[in-house]
Amino acid sequence: MKPATPAKPPKSKASKAITLTIVGAVGVLMIGYCAAQMDDDDVVADCVDTTTQLPDGSYAVVDDDYCDNTTYRSGGGGSAFLWYYAGTRVGARVHRGSTIRPSNVNITSRSGAKSIQRGGFGGRGSSGS
Repeated sequence: MKPATPAKPPKSKASKAITLTIVGAVGVLMIGYCAAQMDDDDVVADCVDTTTQLPDGSYAVVDDDYCDNTTYRSGGGGSAFLWYYAGTRVGARVHRGSTIRPSNVNITSRSGAKSIQRGGFGGRGSSGS
């Protein structure tokens, strides 16, 4: 005959409550940390030629002047050159971004040469003579 194994003492409700509280607190901290990391006030933009979109969704990056100069805008139909925000650049192409300007952020061209105040429509307004 086998000797009877001693029964494990039952876990108390207090230890379960402590475990759940710790797990919950760690979860809240993780969510807060992730949200803080995503709250980025600086966004880079690339000037792209929207007529060059490949099947993978990437666009050809062109010189920033194409997005800032009204000379390159087509007559009445908008522009083929747009600022592409927060994209991932691979060589001379960029993807996984948007032509919609994000709000409440500081946007600069990837080269760092331009601060972009207007986005998504290709042109930049100016006045004076």
